[in-house]
Amino acid sequence: MRELIKKLSDMRGISGFEYRLTDKISGMLGKYCDSVTMDPLGSVIGVKKCGVENAPRIMIEAHCDEIGLIVTSVTDEGYLTFANVGGVDERTLPMTEVVVHGKRDLWGVIGIKPSYLLEDGKTVKIKNLAVDTGLDGEKLRGLVNIGDSITIAQSVGILGKDQFSGKSLDDRASVAAVIEVMKNIADCDLKADIYAVAAVQEEVGCRGGKTAAYGINPDMAIAIDVCHGITPDNSDNAFEVGTGTVISVGPNLHPKLTDALFDIAEKKKIKVSTDVDGGNTGTDAWEIQTAYDGIPTALLSIPLKYMHTSVETIALADVKATVNLLTEFIKEQKGDSQWLNF
Repeated sequence: MRELIKKLSDMRGISGFEYRLTDKISGMLGKYCDSVTMDPLGSVIGVKKCGVENAPRIMIEAHCDEIGLIVTSVTDEGYLTFANVGGVDERTLPMTEVVVHGKRDLWGVIGIKPSYLLEDGKTVKIKNLAVDTGLDGEKLRGLVNIGDSITIAQSVGILGKDQFSGKSLDDRASVAAVIEVMKNIADCDLKADIYAVAAVQEEVGCRGGKTAAYGINPDMAIAIDVCHGITPDNSDNAFEVGTGTVISVGPNLHPKLTDALFDIAEKKKIKVSTDVDGGNTGTDAWEIQTAYDGIPTALLSIPLKYMHTSVETIALADVKATVNLLTEFIKEQKGDSQWLNF
């Protein structure tokens, strides 16, 4: 699990540019699925059939895209200006190392004036920042085009015994969980067909989860994402990393499916917490729920500190708890989804 999370985190694919990693994810899922395809939007869909005619379809889903940047101009002096793709926190950008995905990958840094040269001493806005690759304008124009993607260069590092820190753990840690679940059930006698989805473009509008759910039209779906971990400056609507997976409740989530997850957690002694979402969960679960003619949907979340930065931090134990809960839930299914009906 540790190496899988690291490998996925180190991959590079901002929203709309997931083709840089979806082939690799397809290969990972292919080891444990009967078939793996990509839908027209680019989401990866692995299928494990149980062999029973008209068996229920269970979709487990996590998004594989990451936030990042996109080139808006190449200056004569050899700098790249950029715009954000997804919810990039501009406070974290100055002094950040990046990779520019042009005709070949280029390393760069986002520089900033020393604070004593700034008029107000405040953080510079994205429109006033630029990537420095060390190349002049002429050379850079031969390698980089407007519209090329830029990713954060940070790689995963181990913190303490059980925590990881790095980029795009939102939501690659959840993709790792999906892959691990499929590994766990590969040789099980199942009573449902399992659809494992690595969805694209969640960070810019939950698009891949919506289209994948519409195409599959599952009898039930469980989305996996991250939630806020407690830090010294944030304890509101946040959860301590290392305390297990988080099950959400609220109008976006189907009460019977959600209760079934709580029951399995209690039965198997899997650590869980409860998150109350009074409206939009801000995850693919929001769109999956209303795909096709409506899909009973649940949401599991992995506590994560420093969301949408280059040092997102999780606990391995929480990913394992998520994997264990999903694995046990799938194994418990008896081939009848009618219990979901109101």
